[in-house]
Amino acid sequence: MEVKKDFSDKAKYDFKLVERARNEDQKAYAELLKRYRRPLYHLVLKMVRNQEDAEDLTIESFSKAFRNLAKFNADFTFSTWLFRIATNNCIDFLRRKKLSTTSIDNSFLDDGGDDMRMEIRDKDLNPQEVAIREQKIELVRIIVNKLPKKYKLLVGLRYFEELSYEEIATETGAPLGTVKAQLHRARELLYDLVKDKKEMM
Repeated sequence: MEVKKDFSDKAKYDFKLVERARNEDQKAYAELLKRYRRPLYHLVLKMVRNQEDAEDLTIESFSKAFRNLAKFNADFTFSTWLFRIATNNCIDFLRRKKLSTTSIDNSFLDDGGDDMRMEIRDKDLNPQEVAIREQKIELVRIIVNKLPKKYKLLVGLRYFEELSYEEIATETGAPLGTVKAQLHRARELLYDLVKDKKEMM
């Protein structure tokens, strides 16, 4: 990977991790996840103002980034690229849910110090966005197959069937609080499985 301008030591180390991940180094994937899980979650939470939605969107953003590492170029820091993916995911989510929880004029600084603004795209998904969505689902399916049966069912209903928490509770006959708690635990297991991806490949 050719780095065309000066970056911080942190950014340069990220470039090395990305290069290793492109070469199927599973520990590099895990380290990128560990380095950016918390800041990415807080970015998403600021935009959607809901913990459960923020957890879902954080997983989706990492999934998309890891599936598209080949498209990453070193003109920007990895964090800039990752945060932009997450921002666009959030904008799509907010548009679908017709929420107005944040101003499109808001900006923030990524960890490279660059000013970033939200990018509003056309309402309909274009072919590239459809492909990205399918790739995300494919990646989640691979990991979900390693979950215990009860979590696999809930994650399938949430991510593949795209049911709301209330709809999942109705479908399974479980209390809403139980559904939320078990989906939270399932997300934690998903993160653990990504970290241990080398063992499941």
